[in-house]
Amino acid sequence: MDISNYQQRSRNFKKLANATSPLQIAGTINAYTALLAEKAGFQSIYLSGAGVANASFGLPDLGVTTLENVSEDLRRIANASSLPLLVDADTGWNDPEHSIRQLSIAGASAIHIEDQVDFKRCGHRPGKNLVSIEDMQERICSAVCGCDLNPDFVIMARTDSHAVEGLHASIDRCKAYIEAGAHMIFAEAYATLDEYKLLTDELDVPVLANITEFGKTPLFTVDELKSVDIAMVLYPLTAFRAMSATALRVYETVRQQGTQKTIVDE
Repeated sequence: MDISNYQQRSRNFKKLANATSPLQIAGTINAYTALLAEKAGFQSIYLSGAGVANASFGLPDLGVTTLENVSEDLRRIANASSLPLLVDADTGWNDPEHSIRQLSIAGASAIHIEDQVDFKRCGHRPGKNLVSIEDMQERICSAVCGCDLNPDFVIMARTDSHAVEGLHASIDRCKAYIEAGAHMIFAEAYATLDEYKLLTDELDVPVLANITEFGKTPLFTVDELKSVDIAMVLYPLTAFRAMSATALRVYETVRQQGTQKTIVDE
């Protein structure tokens, strides 16, 4: 596809993030779920690194998927849906400039890159280790250089520092990442609305809240997050988890009953 088409999607993502209160972003694991999210009225969608690892490879979210693994799923989604697409770029696969350039070609509108060490863990699990602020700033600078094909491409800096270093250190990191060129902030594992408010009061760029099930962040509503000036709300794996639970129940029913008759209506 013409890169100018993807550039327009990046412009749309920026506009939505700055004008919608807040922008809801639906996690989609493949092209068909992207179409379902669009049908449901979402204006932006998301491809999770955990989703790629879980759904495409049957693996946990431990940084084992490659740039090409993510790009392949990304291309399929971007070709099926015209919605702006935020993509999980993990830690940048050792070369953020190259990685962001490839993801923009594949159809991403925006990415988030994080400050964990390369052998990362899910942001809501214990045992995370962070790179230094300076190392993360280098990642961001490199990622910004990868936007040359799409000047409107959005670089979002994700920080996992709240759970490791505390709230105030996390806010300081966010400020440093913005200074390095990040356009938006993904603040992981914040626990209260008051914490989010302290963060948004200190920053002058849009902030994303990750509202994932079974994590450290409560399942705040859109209205609650709007009250503390959150610009984007992410639901990374909600539909995938529900689909998986339903599929397991169907498999068990057919295996145990020898027929799907009792679940056809469902």
